[in-house]
Amino acid sequence: MDIFVLFSGGKDSSLSAILLEPFFDVTLVTCNFGFSDTWKFARDVASELGFPHKVLRIDGVVLETACDLAVGDGYPNHAINHIHLCALQSAAGTMPATVASAGVRAFIADGTRRDDRVPMLELPDAQRLEDTYKCVYVRPLLGYGRRAVNLLVETHLEIAEDESEKIEKSDYEAELRAIIEERHGFGMVDEIFPRHVQSRVVRRKDRNMPANG
Repeated sequence: MDIFVLFSGGKDSSLSAILLEPFFDVTLVTCNFGFSDTWKFARDVASELGFPHKVLRIDGVVLETACDLAVGDGYPNHAINHIHLCALQSAAGTMPATVASAGVRAFIADGTRRDDRVPMLELPDAQRLEDTYKCVYVRPLLGYGRRAVNLLVETHLEIAEDESEKIEKSDYEAELRAIIEERHGFGMVDEIFPRHVQSRVVRRKDRNMPANG
């Protein structure tokens, strides 16, 4: 059974794909607005993980709306959640239909976890997504807190970490930063986005490990 996992090349979406691997045929999907080619970093990580990868082109109006939201709020949370919902809707509506029974069109997933605030769908929005697009929305890390995720990542993944403006990544923030900088200058980017560390997966530790026994 196929599942499409929204994929940034970071540790959470990578770990979600690994957790789903025993039960689904996983395809990693990176969203891009065509503003910059940030999807290439995720493509390279997907190859290291051993999963097929697709680029999902999303209407640039979504990014422009998110830019206005971030500048208006002076903070990125509302903007990134807006992008995430639109990305899930686009994936649910445009990925190839994979399930022909029980009124389900496709399975989609992401790497959101228990203690995330951004991006994160509230339960009514998740239910509305499933009902509207006849999909099943899976969140493998929703029961995992930061400590549990970090322990699993340490076992399964080698990662690189750096400040968000320096690390090469394919998440929503990358293109959002780029459009804000172009339209309002780097000073606005620095004002909107708090300093924080992000990760990018380098390789999968267990991919070529010999089987026990």
